[in-house]
Amino acid sequence: MAPLASEFAMKDLGPLCYFLGIAVTRHVGGLFLSQSIFSSDIIARAGMASCKPSATPVDTKQKLSTLVGTPYDDPTLYRSLAGALQYLTFTRPDIS
Repeated sequence: MAPLASEFAMKDLGPLCYFLGIAVTRHVGGLFLSQSIFSSDIIARAGMASCKPSATPVDTKQKLSTLVGTPYDDPTLYRSLAGALQYLTFTRPDIS
């Protein structure tokens, strides 16, 4: 740390607990990484916290149409949720 601190302005924030949506817990054998808080936050922001989970994934063969449904007045939330889901799948390839 000392060589970096001599080159850059740095501040020690203490032991790592949570960073970029990833909770870090130290154990004797190593580190445990979890994104359950980040995942729960995405579900809450989408307004789906009270929804029942589904054991079967959505139909992947269904074709979506740009002509059906009403467009969002402000697509900011949709874009934010899409970006959060992309980040989640990029950092957890086992769920992509």
